[in-house]
Amino acid sequence: MNLFDQFAPATLMNLSLIPLAMLFPWLLTPTPTSQWKHNRLQTFQNWFFMLFTKQLLLPLNTPAHKWAFLFTSLLTFLLTMNLLGLLPYTFTPTTQLSINLGLAIPLWFMTILVGFRNQPTHSLAHFLPEGTPTPLIPVLILIETISLFIRPLALGVRLTANLTAGHLLIHLVSSAVTAIFFMSPTTSLITFTILTLLMTLELMVAMIQAYVFVLLLSLYLQENT
Repeated sequence: MNLFDQFAPATLMNLSLIPLAMLFPWLLTPTPTSQWKHNRLQTFQNWFFMLFTKQLLLPLNTPAHKWAFLFTSLLTFLLTMNLLGLLPYTFTPTTQLSINLGLAIPLWFMTILVGFRNQPTHSLAHFLPEGTPTPLIPVLILIETISLFIRPLALGVRLTANLTAGHLLIHLVSSAVTAIFFMSPTTSLITFTILTLLMTLELMVAMIQAYVFVLLLSLYLQENT
């Protein structure tokens, strides 16, 4: 089998299962209630949301605080999909570049529209730093324009590349464990230990990449508010 078959979109009766994989994480998130006491899962969820929102809003200006709900929902969405994709016989939608770009491009474009609506002069000033020599003006404008439009591509590619690389390493190492077990049990045990450490690393990568995706969007928003 092809090594990259694990990243092929899952289908059932010629129907794509990507929408199901993207909707399933929300079923694991309990709905807040108005009761005085909550169970452990709801208490942990409320604590996590409050902690993340507090850390996210610290560097942001006051007009950007209205984006807190969107950023928290986006983090929950990416985090649950990344972690559920590490389970056996599952599919990770965030390994698809099209899905990640579908999230990155509209959100990045909205931060640009917010900047041009609230402070158009300051937003246009990013394309040409003050005191630039006249011969360098066209070159700097071109460079700044390219750097602006490459941001959503970097967001989507970073998330896709990190998750894809981790899944490939896990697949290769896990295949080596069973392949060399009968030839050298000691080597197979050492490889299994490496696989355990790699799984721990991939768990951290899944959480960190979801946070980095949202953090970079908040930094783009901070520049435009």
